[in-house]
Amino acid sequence: MRGGARLVAALQAVQASDPRYAGIAVQAMPCLFACQDFCTIHVRGPAKIGYVLGRFTPDEDAARAILDYAVLHAESAEGQVPFRQWPAGIKGHFITRTPPAGYVAQ
Repeated sequence: MRGGARLVAALQAVQASDPRYAGIAVQAMPCLFACQDFCTIHVRGPAKIGYVLGRFTPDEDAARAILDYAVLHAESAEGQVPFRQWPAGIKGHFITRTPPAGYVAQ
């Protein structure tokens, strides 16, 4: 089992263990073409800035940090979460941001 599949399994296990994560969709994707940044995820929401993060260890700690960030992203108006609110486990993992159609990030 590759790292990405192990990360998805960890995300699903952590999600199932805590009702705070019930509103977060965890979807597996075969590949995000981020080979150098293995264990890559894409956090996104309708009409919000999305983020691609990578270089995670496929374990429970990473999964919890990712899900904690996803909750904050979902609660935000435009997908921007202030740095001071970022879980420690996602700092240093951002690869790129993806603005929604018709939006220029500031």
